[in-house]
Amino acid sequence: QVQLVESGGGLVQAGDSLRLSCATSERTFGNYHVGWFRQAPGRERAKVAVLTSTGGRTYFGDPGKGRFTISRDNTKNTVYLQVNSLEPEDTALYYCAAVASYRDPAGPYDYWGQGTQVTVSS
Repeated sequence: QVQLVESGGGLVQAGDSLRLSCATSERTFGNYHVGWFRQAPGRERAKVAVLTSTGGRTYFGDPGKGRFTISRDNTKNTVYLQVNSLEPEDTALYYCAAVASYRDPAGPYDYWGQGTQVTVSS
């Protein structure tokens, strides 16, 4: 199955920016829809952004619509999430996920990484 590994999280101050990365060795990664999700302790997992195999982007919630940017580099088999002007409410474990291009990009997603922690202090 497809294996995904997130990186780039950390402890930051409110107003800082981060770029999260999600890498895979899957040679046909360009044939997958990808998404970023986040989950805070005691909260349900929430969808942040989706990038389809054909380049379509969808953002979810106010943070996703404004401060977040999802992108991918298929030559590097990597998907990114740029997050600007971080707020304490953004504190969560961020996951990337993938699903084959012939599936619905709205979900459900089949492949998940282990997550990278983002902690924002005020």
